[in-house]
Amino acid sequence: MKLTNLLSAAALATAVALPASAETWDMPTPYPDATFHTVNISEFASDVSEATDGGLEITVHSAGSLFKHPEISKAVRSGQVPIGEFFLSLLANDNAVFGADSLPFLATSYEDAQKLWDAQKDVVTKLLDEQGLMPLYAVPWPPQGLYTTKEINSVEDLAGLKFRTYNATLEEFANLAGAAPTQVEVPDIPQAFSTGRVEAMITSPSTGANSQAWDFLSHYTDIQAWIPKNIVVVNKRAFQRLDEETQQAVLDAAAAAETRGWEMSQKETDEQTAVLEENGITIVEPSEELMTGLREIGEQMLANWKEEAGEDGAALLDAYQQ
Repeated sequence: MKLTNLLSAAALATAVALPASAETWDMPTPYPDATFHTVNISEFASDVSEATDGGLEITVHSAGSLFKHPEISKAVRSGQVPIGEFFLSLLANDNAVFGADSLPFLATSYEDAQKLWDAQKDVVTKLLDEQGLMPLYAVPWPPQGLYTTKEINSVEDLAGLKFRTYNATLEEFANLAGAAPTQVEVPDIPQAFSTGRVEAMITSPSTGANSQAWDFLSHYTDIQAWIPKNIVVVNKRAFQRLDEETQQAVLDAAAAAETRGWEMSQKETDEQTAVLEENGITIVEPSEELMTGLREIGEQMLANWKEEAGEDGAALLDAYQQ
């Protein structure tokens, strides 16, 4: 009898110690823990926990450990998980508007990238709503540079190279450059280069440094091609099941994460480019011939994108160019 009473008292104490509406959300993310996007998400999760007194805990599953990158948006949409992060332009096959920030040389400074996101946000929100998703925040990568195993002086030098891609936009870029597109996710970059599966890629200084690119390639050409974004989305039904106070805590933490993330991205650009150079990668200023050829590809891609993006794309560009 005494034992039963003791167990009942312990159970009651445990119940009292936990918030009545305590809930745990699993959050898949595609990048390793050291990537600044993941660091920022961990702070976001901590802010939510603190603001809700543990009423909502977000468990971050990094580096594609719960769902692979291309599967994350579908997992959130289907309700397998309530929240997740992914590269926004991965959805460009659903609608070209999602890929606006990956168009070469449309927005190459952080100021322009912010202006583009301001123009893109309403359309993206509407399109995600149709999928049962709601955007919480978006954070850019540093400007994208060209990584190769040799010096590249013109677009012709890219011809025939096995080129790492991760979305439809970059696949189109590789094809227009005469390269051979090959789908490779971030965790697989070192092995892909080491085995000769790829010979070139366009990505950020962050990804290059985190992948220790100096182990398998030699040159980084600072073409500053575009400033793409990661987006954090929540399943609308899961969000609506939260009480109003918890919903506001999530939105407040998301706003703080967006501001913090943009600041982290800008800091990353110089710091990680320096890391590449310190570890022996040759940092190359692009030749005028190379940039002329790349801009021509960008103009062709923009023309193709306008046709695909239709009225939503036209409205986006009008808002961005005002």
